[in-house]
Amino acid sequence: MIIYLLPVLAILVSALCGFFFIPIIMNFCKEKNIYDIPNSRKMHKTAIPRLGGIAFLPSMFLAFLGTVFAYAYSSVNEQEVTLSLWSLYFFVSMVLIYGVGLVDDLIGLNAKTKFLFQIMAAVLMPVAGLYYNNMYGFLGIHEVPYAIGAPLTVFLLVFITNSINLIDGIDGLAAGLSFIALSGFLVCFMDEGLWLYGILIAGLMGVLVPFLYFNMCGNPEKNRKIFMGDSGSLTLGFILGFLAVKYAMDNPKVMETRTDALLTAFTLLIVPVLDVVRVSLVRIRHHRPIFDADKNHIHHKLLRAGLNQHQALISILLLSLCYIGLNLLLKDCISSTLIVGIDIVLWIAFHTFVNHLIRKNGQPVFQNQQPNE
Repeated sequence: MIIYLLPVLAILVSALCGFFFIPIIMNFCKEKNIYDIPNSRKMHKTAIPRLGGIAFLPSMFLAFLGTVFAYAYSSVNEQEVTLSLWSLYFFVSMVLIYGVGLVDDLIGLNAKTKFLFQIMAAVLMPVAGLYYNNMYGFLGIHEVPYAIGAPLTVFLLVFITNSINLIDGIDGLAAGLSFIALSGFLVCFMDEGLWLYGILIAGLMGVLVPFLYFNMCGNPEKNRKIFMGDSGSLTLGFILGFLAVKYAMDNPKVMETRTDALLTAFTLLIVPVLDVVRVSLVRIRHHRPIFDADKNHIHHKLLRAGLNQHQALISILLLSLCYIGLNLLLKDCISSTLIVGIDIVLWIAFHTFVNHLIRKNGQPVFQNQQPNE
């Protein structure tokens, strides 16, 4: 029973670390004049510190190590703490992604450099033997050979990493969607008895609580508002990508085969994933480079439809929860292929409705990047 209390302890320790580290980071940003400067594509109107993500990894690791140490040396310890090769490679990859995001926040990196480091970090996963090896009947595909699963894993890790980074456009959105996804993965891994992963996930969830507090409720005039920056969004995205691969991989030595594993991982990340797919297709349709910045993500569209930032945030978080609830209800009734098809149809219907509201509000459905960005 105590195993299930460990994530609670990790969340509390991580949250305390966050409330300690984040004010220090905000003061450092003020001292060094490190701010996210407003422009025509961004929602904020005043300069805001952008290094909130620096607190994520230290808080998560302190919570993880503290919780595991307390459990390992307690009188109720019945399990041996072991780490796999995946864990070592994951740690190296995570630190690499975190470092790239931090450097980008401090001095700036071009997109190609960040993309290269993301690929390097992602490649370490299949090298360690962690890759998508089963589609569980999706599109009629079951077992996937390493030659296909390895590059697919690298692609999806980079894709998910950037999906969280790209959706980080209004207060609380990337952190809120990540918190929902992490909560789902926490339940999944704890249910499978992988409590070390549960503690790690809980450690990341904990630091998001103080971040969301300062990000959404902080007063910028008193230097108490902060953004996560790339150090935060890229780290969140990569960890979520890793968890998706880890949970979806068919490895009977670790977890029993679960035919809904791939669908579950997809469902927890469905909103940022479908948003990036839609935005990419829109850019291709309008003959624009895929990696160009614009204001056509889901939160931008909801704002043009007449919602304020908090209303847009709540709408997107509710959309994510509705997808999770729907897919949970359907997973035992119909095939994963049909469920994903229904998800896509609903996504198209949702955007069709939003497009109608945007036109009714006298705003353009598609908005190009401003010349001065």
